[in-house]
Amino acid sequence: MVKLRLKRCGRKQRAVYRIIAIDVRSRREGKDLRKVGFYDPMKNQTYLNVPVILYFLEKGAQPTGTVQNLLKKAGVFK
Repeated sequence: MVKLRLKRCGRKQRAVYRIIAIDVRSRREGKDLRKVGFYDPMKNQTYLNVPVILYFLEKGAQPTGTVQNLLKKAGVFK
C-alpha cells in the first residue's frame, strides 16, 4: 500500500518537509516512489503537484493526517 507522507529535510531547528509517495513498510527517510510537493512550516509555504497527487489518490494511496489537512487547505479535497 502507498501513502502520501511528509519526509523531513532541512537542518536543525529549521525543518522543511517534502510530501512524498512512499510504500507503507518503508521508513520515514526511506526511498520514496515520487516527490509530489513540499511544505515549509516556518514560512507557511506549500507547493503541491496536484495532477500527480490525484493520480496516486486514484490508484488507492492514503494520505496521512497532516498531509490530508494540507490538501484540504489547498483545496484538493472538498
